Amino acid sequence: MRPILLQGHTRSLTQIKYNREGDLLFSSAKDHVVNVWFSHNGERLGTYNGHIGAVWTVDNITFFNSLSPSTCIAASKLLLSGSADNTAKLWDVRTGKCLHTWEFHTAVKRIAFSEDDTMALAVTEQQMGYQGAVAILKIDSVLETGEQDEPFVINPEPTKAVVAAWGYLNKYLIIGHKDGMISQYDWKTGQKLNSKHPHSDVITDLQMSPDRTYFVTSSKDKSAQLFESNTLNPLKKYVTDCPLISASITPIQDFIIVGGGQDAMQVAGTSRGKFECRFWHKILEEEVGRVKGHFGPINTIAVHPDGKSFSSGGEDGYIRVHHFDEDYFKFTYPEFQHIGA
Repeated sequence: MRPILLQGHTRSLTQIKYNREGDLLFSSAKDHVVNVWFSHNGERLGTYNGHIGAVWTVDNITFFNSLSPSTCIAASKLLLSGSADNTAKLWDVRTGKCLHTWEFHTAVKRIAFSEDDTMALAVTEQQMGYQGAVAILKIDSVLETGEQDEPFVINPEPTKAVVAAWGYLNKYLIIGHKDGMISQYDWKTGQKLNSKHPHSDVITDLQMSPDRTYFVTSSKDKSAQLFESNTLNPLKKYVTDCPLISASITPIQDFIIVGGGQDAMQVAGTSRGKFECRFWHKILEEEVGRVKGHFGPINTIAVHPDGKSFSSGGEDGYIRVHHFDEDYFKFTYPEFQHIGA
């Protein structure tokens, strides 16, 4: 599994995200820009310039123009980014034009489009006397009129939100908190529906399964966990020996990929920083392999929608795209070899 090394950022990666078709890979970093790449060969297609602070988060959609009943075939790809400059920006992927800018009081740490692509959530930082919040952005109204509606704001309690995602069919939001709690909120009313406290430290990532019925979290408490979306009931737990910063679900094989590593101060005087992508069996909760290569903590992991490759972005400023060998797809865990025989 020889990786493709993408060198287009001058500072640490913060998030990488495949588009829905999987042919494009978007990356955000602390160098103030968002890049877009061909995922199959690593060729850089372009850069989105406009932020004046670290870009913490990125997400994208394929938007089908259904504003007119007679036109449902024209498609325009859209991109959202959130930054330390206290803004979220909506971009036209093809032209690189910034279509709209939302301004907030503090940095935008996580962006996510809703399942129907008409809305997005923005997680803002708790800072300078402002409470950390989750804002609901109306994408469809911006595209129709060019003007924004006032975002509906949810103030999660008791501690600030750090990551968030939409549940299936946009029924609710799943929020990860600084103290390790996960919660479920009604995005229409701001009411808390459910909460659990499975982690003992900050939740660093939250990624949904393809059908959004379950999700995985990573935490600095050195574990990743799998949960059912409707109930927040814990399903599986993967305990490692280093702080985790990202976790992702593979759609073909039953694996969870986690990554992280010790920061520079912790690594000083030791021989290893544990900068590896680790594969865990989703059902058996056993580690099955590791992929090395980064020279610093792994900040973000994304799996291609077809499950045939994955990418990782690190504190070292590099993206590594890994296309799985044929042996990966033939792999069967010994406990399951009798199934289908």
